[in-house]
Amino acid sequence: MLLNEKEITRAYFIGIGGIGMSALAQLMKDHGVRVMGSDREESPVTELLHEKGIAVAIGQQEENLPADIDVVIYSEAVWDDNPERIEARRRGIPQMSYFTALGEVSKGKKTIAISGTHGKTTTTGMTARILRDAGVSPSAVVGSLVKDFGSNYLSGTGEYLVVEACEYKRDFMTLSPYILVVTNIEFDHTDYYKDLADVQSAFRALMEKVPEDGAIVTDAENPNIKPLLSGLSARIIDYTTEPAYTLTLPGEFNQMNARAASAAARAAKDDIIPENIAASLKEFAGTWRRFEYKGKTAAGAEVYDDYAHHPTAVAKTLAVLKTKTKGKLYVAFHPHLYSRTRDLLDEFGKAFKDADGVFIAPIYAAREVDDGTVSSEILAKLIKKNGTQAEALTFDQIREAFITYPKKGDVIVTMGAGDIYKVADALIA
Repeated sequence: MLLNEKEITRAYFIGIGGIGMSALAQLMKDHGVRVMGSDREESPVTELLHEKGIAVAIGQQEENLPADIDVVIYSEAVWDDNPERIEARRRGIPQMSYFTALGEVSKGKKTIAISGTHGKTTTTGMTARILRDAGVSPSAVVGSLVKDFGSNYLSGTGEYLVVEACEYKRDFMTLSPYILVVTNIEFDHTDYYKDLADVQSAFRALMEKVPEDGAIVTDAENPNIKPLLSGLSARIIDYTTEPAYTLTLPGEFNQMNARAASAAARAAKDDIIPENIAASLKEFAGTWRRFEYKGKTAAGAEVYDDYAHHPTAVAKTLAVLKTKTKGKLYVAFHPHLYSRTRDLLDEFGKAFKDADGVFIAPIYAAREVDDGTVSSEILAKLIKKNGTQAEALTFDQIREAFITYPKKGDVIVTMGAGDIYKVADALIA
């Protein structure tokens, strides 16, 4: 397999348990590369990799790095001072980021890049499912475990690569999109982008990479997207003109995801029978941590888990869940990043209006350092000020609260980009 015009036969992934990293590792293994890697802890993803025959070391230390490695691929969450990266530099082993490596793979395929602030993961899975069922045999790299594939990766032999395209740090610019889907655009990743206009400039730059014979699939009348579409060489396809579909997944937002996926699939293969698209979408079972039903507590409360970590996604998910309960709706929210929580604080304060009780877990710092300007306590007070009962609790306290309060007929949802899903898993009787 070629990366940067160099033949790669052995690759080591640092942070291989990351959702994108693990998918790329599987893809490279499919192309004959001997793949191995490391991660900080075991997870459902590392378990999947073990099942796929990919060796994963738990814990990151220099002695993990084999002697016969052609390239080290690292997650963007892995910093320069990681001991394995230090050892790779000492040995003179080439290193590249996940997005750089994915971009290299993209060059060799007709890439369908699924971008947008919300809905990327589900739309990527739906698009890949439609094309797979149509006999196109796409490969797919998805930002979550897709129930239909049993993985976050779909192995294909055809010319198309369906890939989730993240806008953070303009990382999606490494891709070479033949078909580009832009589901929507909102201000997010506030630690990198200064405002909505800055976000829009990134998407416009990506749109400009789509060739004349390619296509841009988007909501052409969306006020945050429409100004970006003038003067582009690629044809514009408005996915909102697609028909409504019967879905297993609830919510208007999933209807929009389905329409975007349908339009993208038809842009790749224009002779797909509409009835076949409808059947693929109806059967699509969803993805891990995207409005995922987990089961019931011992008391009989229904438990869901969702990745929503932006105010718009939180509000839309809760609006749907409110319709699913005749009792009360309880939420455990794990804020993701101090910067996002601080910069979108007012929006987060209003996003939980459909809940009856909200428990805010400690902010998931990820790549950031707490500067003292925002906290779970501050967010909880604001939610309470806006009329919804809320308090800041530890993970253990949240588990205890969910054992104590919700009863049969109530609905519990864990939300956020961090480890809050573990609370949902622990609640199932």
